[in-house]
Amino acid sequence: MKLCIQRVSSAFVRVEGKTAAEIGKGLLILFGAEKGDQDEFISFLAKKACALRIFEDEKGKMSLSVKDIGGSVIVVSQFTLAADCRKGLRPDFGNAMEPGLAEKYYEKFAALCRDELGKDNVGTGVFRAEMEVGLVNDGPVTIILEKRI
Repeated sequence: MKLCIQRVSSAFVRVEGKTAAEIGKGLLILFGAEKGDQDEFISFLAKKACALRIFEDEKGKMSLSVKDIGGSVIVVSQFTLAADCRKGLRPDFGNAMEPGLAEKYYEKFAALCRDELGKDNVGTGVFRAEMEVGLVNDGPVTIILEKRI
């Protein structure tokens, strides 16, 4: 399982021209599930993402989490995080989890983030939809989190 976490000043996700989620300061989390991922990975990554200390304190040190700053999160499903680009120039997505199970994992991840941050502080995209995602990366700060067997 992979997360691409971006610290943002603002972010949005639109589906068919309609805003599905929009936040100010917080995190945009791209979520990718891979074959072999296990249910317990979801809880581990949700807790870690919400507690990740990547926001600056009054001394300019990264020591605050999105929860500490009262920020928000948008979670977007992103099967392309499972891409294998070791051979040739066309990414191989064969390692992506099958969509039915991946959607369950994605929904559970978002629900666990809501448990950590409050339901009004976590928005999502729409699984398997064509989405328009926009953000103002703050820093920029981008972190990749992975959990594997």
